[in-house]
Amino acid sequence: MVDNILVGFGKHVSLLRKSRGITQESLATYSGLHRTHIGMIERAERDITLSSISKLAKGLDMTMHELLKF
Repeated sequence: MVDNILVGFGKHVSLLRKSRGITQESLATYSGLHRTHIGMIERAERDITLSSISKLAKGLDMTMHELLKF
C-alpha cells in the first residue's frame, strides 16, 4: 500500500510542474535529478529524501517550505 503522503506529494509536484509548462525531463535537468526519478516521485513509486525535495524545490524555483505546502 502506498502512503497517502507520497501520493499527495507526487500529485502536488506534477501539478506544479505542469503549471510551469515544463516536462519531467526539463524538471530533471533543472533539479539535477534523473528523469525516471521525477516520474517515480509523481507516481508515488519512490519515497523521497530531504535532499531530493531540496533539489525539486530548486528545479521548480521555490523554497522547500513552499513545495511542502500541499
